[in-house]
Amino acid sequence: MKYRSLLFKTSDPFDTFNTEELFVKAVKENSKYQYDNCPEYKKILESMNFKPDFIESYDDIQKIPFLPTLFFKNHNIYSMPSYKMIKATSAGTKGKFSNIGFDFTGLLCGLRMVLKIGKWRKLFSFIPANYIVFGYKPHRKNKTAVTKTAFGATLFTPAIRRTYALKYKKGKYVPDLEGIVKAIEKYSKSRFPLRFMGFPSYTYFVLKMMDERGKRYKLKKGSKIMLAGGWKQFYKEQVEKEVLYKLANKVLGIEEEDIIEFFGAVEHPILYCDCINHHFHVPAYSRVIIRDVESLEPVENGKIGLVNLITPMIKATPILSVVTDDLGILYDGEECGCGILSPYLEIVGRIGLKDIKTCAAGAEELIKEVKL
Repeated sequence: MKYRSLLFKTSDPFDTFNTEELFVKAVKENSKYQYDNCPEYKKILESMNFKPDFIESYDDIQKIPFLPTLFFKNHNIYSMPSYKMIKATSAGTKGKFSNIGFDFTGLLCGLRMVLKIGKWRKLFSFIPANYIVFGYKPHRKNKTAVTKTAFGATLFTPAIRRTYALKYKKGKYVPDLEGIVKAIEKYSKSRFPLRFMGFPSYTYFVLKMMDERGKRYKLKKGSKIMLAGGWKQFYKEQVEKEVLYKLANKVLGIEEEDIIEFFGAVEHPILYCDCINHHFHVPAYSRVIIRDVESLEPVENGKIGLVNLITPMIKATPILSVVTDDLGILYDGEECGCGILSPYLEIVGRIGLKDIKTCAAGAEELIKEVKL
């Protein structure tokens, strides 16, 4: 996969313009590998009269048959033997999990991506920091990607201590928000920065608890809040980003510029990190297509639709092109004002793919006929 390797070695992580030709070659390379090594995926492509050789230009990328993330929550399909990959699962939807395999060379590409984007967002520091993780404490029974990602974020600096909001007790995870409040008070007295990582919901709940109790701190320079994972089951309690930013400044003294948000999925392991204006610009390693909910045809920038994510990063699982149950809008990069010219993605809501009839859902039906 030489074209994939070259793509992830791109010096500018947001140069989507000059990497178009290379991206097409990497996508075609990945599509051919999946076609040759995953019988189930090959059957899906053939049922839609598509072959990797049809990918000739950048415009052909939108023609690649895509699979819904819901598909991977119901079926495990891979393009290489288990001993050649590492598996991670999604957080789960109604008890169902995507079980995605990652090849080692793909993970190396991912490491290059994280190093470049982390450097751009000034996440790395040699100064040690204490960490509050608003997520799951690692456990041998927990193989979710969100847990691995949260832990990985604590490696941006040397970690002194890690305190987790969700702890594994008697076979399940239990939130310990009171323990987090006490930990913040303790770490606020340290001469080292305090960094937060994890779900925005629990971050907000703790900040609100502290605000109601009149607690105020001024954390050391270098302290940051990193948000990832969305609000999920707490969507009814979700607040506007500006509310969270102001609360963080009021309670912890953290400025808005030190609040960073990530977006991603185990079925699309690309790191989307917001810019200083809190927009998710599309990195060079992926492309985003917004599709009309009914026709599934691509819509122009500024229009709402289903989010189709494309990346040639992984070859162990056919996740080249997936469509999520997110509703999103893609904007021209110039509209942001931060200086990055690649388009940026705004997630505006969710929709159940089971409620709409799509050709992606057709792939879901097709795979039921395949012996896995």
